[in-house]
Amino acid sequence: MLSDRRPILLTNARIIDPSRNLDSIGDLLIADGLIRDSKRGIGAAGVPEGTEIVDCRDKVVAPGLIDLRAFVGEPGAEYRETLASASQAAAAGGVTTIVCQPDTNPPIDEPPVVDFVLRRARDTAIVHVHPMAALTKGLRGEEMTEIGLLKAAGAVAFTDGAKSVTNAQVIRRALTYARDFDALIVHHTEDPNLVGEGVMNEGEFAARLGLSGVPKAAEVVMLERDVRLAALAGGRYHAASITCAESLEVLRRAKEANPNITASVSINHITLNEVDVGSYRTFCKLAPPLREETDRAAMVEALTSGLVDAVVSDHDPQDVETKRLPFAEASPGAIGIETMLVAGLRLVHNGEISLMSLLKATSTRPAELLGLPGGTLRAGSVADVIVVDLDVPWVLDRAQLKSKCKNTPFDEARLQGRVVRTIVAGRTAYEYV
Repeated sequence: MLSDRRPILLTNARIIDPSRNLDSIGDLLIADGLIRDSKRGIGAAGVPEGTEIVDCRDKVVAPGLIDLRAFVGEPGAEYRETLASASQAAAAGGVTTIVCQPDTNPPIDEPPVVDFVLRRARDTAIVHVHPMAALTKGLRGEEMTEIGLLKAAGAVAFTDGAKSVTNAQVIRRALTYARDFDALIVHHTEDPNLVGEGVMNEGEFAARLGLSGVPKAAEVVMLERDVRLAALAGGRYHAASITCAESLEVLRRAKEANPNITASVSINHITLNEVDVGSYRTFCKLAPPLREETDRAAMVEALTSGLVDAVVSDHDPQDVETKRLPFAEASPGAIGIETMLVAGLRLVHNGEISLMSLLKATSTRPAELLGLPGGTLRAGSVADVIVVDLDVPWVLDRAQLKSKCKNTPFDEARLQGRVVRTIVAGRTAYEYV
């Protein structure tokens, strides 16, 4: 449960605010659910009576993370994950806002279902939850949903989740229609016909394991089609999760011509590669699949340059029955909402990416893309704040994770750094002790 909303003063912290490109030592005052001040030397004398004072020496204070792509089982598959359990995992991982996908039962393709998710989140979740609504009715890829009504009901973007819409005319119409509502179309870029029976990245490693491969062209062809349709329609388009260097070339050309094109990469595709599949580890079976090391490095570089806008968890809980199978038969997907930041810190510690760039891609930029509050420590903004100890070493034990399912590719990984406090709208939602 959330603590009461008494004022909090975080002192002696390394304050990192990507929205202002700020990285300095100082104090942060939170009161009435808002950030009241952020500067050096606020001091106990200048705060309201009853303020909780927290010494954050040698720790980082940053905006709470905003996860643009999390699959949650509620409604319809609560045995995999509920809004309550997903929010507990999110808070433990420093995620203060979850954007959940419409792959539910029933799918989020009607205003009453949007309303249900929002009400359930208000009643049971300890972080902010915003639903993306289905792009097509029933997620069937045939007939687009009522984008205007769904947005009015509270949907923050439109997607068919883990499904790609193969009908180009449907995507073009949706982009055109969404333009009039300034709505964002988010699309999973994998041509299912090219994916075929593939279960991991196509190449030498898949051949050695005797597994059928997914060619990079399955992603590149779909992305190329989409950005051309976005140019025709003039709508806002976001590639949900790109994975390979060839896609970056398509993205670069598209962005130069069209400022309405954006893209995300999952935390798995910047911290893992196809070799992590190892001896048929089903927890590393993903869609899109893990790619080559050169692709992983290219994605990290694209994040640093800003070519790729955001990092997502691609949180996708799968139960034991769907993962404890031969690799080719197991369901794709991994949980990630609780490990998104700590996995990303691997890249920070080994010098591949700056902490500022990582936090911008996981907080400030997602807030900008969806027009959500958060992603900033400016005075007057909502107090969604995390405190991170960058140096503490630990080994991940999946049994300790708060998600209902435990299908993490980082099981038994040696990690450095963890979230020690998560504050949501001025209340402490998680504290590591």
